[in-house]
This record gives sequence, structure tokens and C-alpha cells, in this order.
Amino acid sequence: MALLPEQMELQEQFDHFLKLNDREQLIALLDEQQISDVADLLTEDPEYAFTIFDLMPIHRSASVFKILDQGVQEDVIKELPPQKTAELLNELPADDRTSFLEELPSNAVKELIKLLDPEERRKTLSLLGYKEGSVGRLMTPDYIAVYQNWSVLNVLEYIRNFGMDSETIDVIYVIDEDGKFIDDVRIREFILHGPDVLVSDLIDGRFITLNVNDDQSVANDVFKMNNRVALPVVDNNNILLGIITIDDVLWMTNEEYTADIQQIGGTEALDEPYLDIAIPKLVRKRAGWLVILFLGEMLTATAMQFFQGEIEKVVVLSLFIPLIVSSGGNSGSQASTLIIQAMALGEVTVKDWWRVMRRELVSGALLGVVLGSIGFIRIMLWQNLHIYNYGPHWQLVGVTISVSLLGIVLWGSLMGSMFPILLKKLKRDPAASSAPFVATLVDVTGIVIYFSVAYIFLKGVLL
Repeated sequence: MALLPEQMELQEQFDHFLKLNDREQLIALLDEQQISDVADLLTEDPEYAFTIFDLMPIHRSASVFKILDQGVQEDVIKELPPQKTAELLNELPADDRTSFLEELPSNAVKELIKLLDPEERRKTLSLLGYKEGSVGRLMTPDYIAVYQNWSVLNVLEYIRNFGMDSETIDVIYVIDEDGKFIDDVRIREFILHGPDVLVSDLIDGRFITLNVNDDQSVANDVFKMNNRVALPVVDNNNILLGIITIDDVLWMTNEEYTADIQQIGGTEALDEPYLDIAIPKLVRKRAGWLVILFLGEMLTATAMQFFQGEIEKVVVLSLFIPLIVSSGGNSGSQASTLIIQAMALGEVTVKDWWRVMRRELVSGALLGVVLGSIGFIRIMLWQNLHIYNYGPHWQLVGVTISVSLLGIVLWGSLMGSMFPILLKKLKRDPAASSAPFVATLVDVTGIVIYFSVAYIFLKGVLL
């Protein structure tokens, strides 16, 4: 029994009416969908782009386009004719348009900018002129600005005439004749006060601004600490240049979080969805880190060669090398991940390095005691249950393993916690101190610690 159109999934319904060439039903179907549903439809098959954007009003088309992933956006643009592309790009808010263009090759950007209206082209070139990763790239120049000598009536009339071109009218910005920022006032104040009240009577001086050259992470921190839906962006002379809205900050935060997770995993940040990125490019993104980690692990082999004589004399020591090395790497990876996350949330700063070190000294030592005790108990049980014979000096072997675990876990915790802070101090991304990188670093030093402890406890006995 065939399903009725209304019983089908969205994609099936769309295909059904598309095969029938039923334009009216397609328009009605798209009109009743949330923009996120239409975005999912395009993500499934970007070839729908021409039909969808031809049937939908341009403002809804722009709303759908700006929530698509970068790779899908590029596929959609390839499906659209130049005239529709121009219409879509001109309709996009300046900040969303800039976010899309800045990820494209320069020759593609030049061609697309030619399609923009003169005013939109001016806005886009202005935003693209700011440093990548700065607040200037994130802001939109579409906002409502009024003067302090205006009345509430003047402001409301101005909003009715020009509010449609603004990113948001939740907040109205007050400037002087030179364009310098004075204050921001919520729209509710204009609605609740009488028409003759002046703007100057509504300002209270309790405002927060962002500098156009600030890092985008600064905007994230400010929004997180303040209950604001939008914030003004000024230059060094306090001239109001634009605003940043909370949705832009959330989008940026999500991208940064994704990049950090990828870097923590030991790879370069992917600038496209995993399934869309070309395999050669994916290999390049991963190969660099793997080569660095491989070269680092070669130092581990070098360290083991240095202690080859000790290994030959006490073969039992070689049995515990994987255990010792992995414990140090795991503790370092744990500490690194915790500190990177704490720094991303603003819980830890570079100034807190001494507090972090003290905490890791204590926690690392306690963790080392726990693992060291387990290691000693394991040797004792295996010896007494005759599972493995560690020889007459098995107690010394057990102590060697225990003390080595204590030292290596403590060292791993310190390295994992301090390295992200050091990178931040050097103005590098703390996420680059990825778990695999810290683990590799601790592996090398772990071998040295292990055999140094063995030499101390077993010298004159087994060595």
C-alpha cells in the first residue's frame, strides 16, 4: 500500500512533488518547514539548492543558507546560477557573508564580491579587512543608532523606517554627532516611556563595549559574564563600527570547540565536515602530527638503547616498560585535557600557573601512590600464587615498580598541566598541547625515570 505524501519523510515528500513538477505543493511544503529542516534537506543533497532557493522567499533562503556548514554552503553556491547567487549573497547579513567568504580561496572571493551591490560590497570588504579571528570579522554593521537629543517618538519612527535592515532591534545604540558611542538602551525602554521623553533621559552609562581588534574569544568571555543579546563594537577612538549578536558568538564558540577537540586528538583542525573533506587533504591534516609523534617515540627507543645493559641484566624490568610508560602518558593526557578545558571556560589563566602546579603536585603524587600500590600488590600476588617468578629479590622489584610509577605519574601530571599554560603564555593555542603530544613527551622521560629508579634500588643486587 503506497504512502500518502503527508505520511512520507520530508525528503520523500519533496522528491514526490518534484517528480510531479507540482510547484504549488513544493512551495507549500517548504513554507511549513522550520529553516533547520530545510537545511537538513540541503545537507542530504545540495543538488536541491536550485529548486529550493527558487521556490522560497529570499529572506528565508538566506536564513537557511547561513546555518549550513561551510562545505554545504560551497556546494549550494555551485548549484545556483549567478543571478540567484547574487540575490542570496546580498540578502545575507554582512557578518554571515564575511564568515562564508573568508573560508574560500581568494580567486573565488573576488568573483563572488563582484556579484554584490555597491553598498554590500563596501561592508564586506571592510569586514574582510580586519585581522582573522578578530571581533571586527564577527561584527555586523547593520544596527540602529540614534542621537541623545531625539525623543522616544523620533526613535520609534526611525525604527519603523529602518529597523528591517538591522540585525536586531532589541538594543538601540546612542551616538553623538561624530559617531562616538555614548550608551545602549533596550527597546523596552522606548516602548514603556512616553513619546516626549528624550533619549538622554534614558541612558544610564552602564554599558559594555568590545574593541574591533579584540580576539573573538574576548567576545565569548564578555557575553558569558553578562546578560546581553548584543554588544557594540568600537575602535580605539570610541567610534561605533558595528555590533556582535549572541547567535554569532555561539556559532563562533562551536567552531572553536570543534577545532580544539580535533587538536586535542592530535590532528590539525578540519575546516570542513569530516565526510566532505577530500582524503588527500585529510591525510595532510593528520600526517604532520603523526610524523612529529613518531619522531618523538624514536627518542623512546634511543632511551631504551641507552639502558640496554640494564635490560639484559634484569630482563624482568622490560616486562613493565609498557605499564610504566602508558601510566605516565595517561596521567599527562588527563591533566592536559583538564587544563585545556578549564582555560577554555575561563576557569584557569596564565596567572594561575602556581596554583595549578601545587594542585597537580598533590593530586599527581596521590595518583602515583594509588597506581604504585596496585603495581606492588600485583607483583606480590603473582609471586606468591606462583603465576610468575620474579626471583628472590621480588620485593625490590616491586618497590622499583611502585616508586617508578609514583615518579612518572607525578611527572606526567606536571607536564600535562604546565604545557598548555606555557603555550598560552607564548600566545599559542593551548589545544596544541594535545593528549598524544604530551603522552609522547612523557614516554621518553618515563623511560629515563624508570631505569634511574631501578639503578638506585637494584644496584649491587640485580644490577
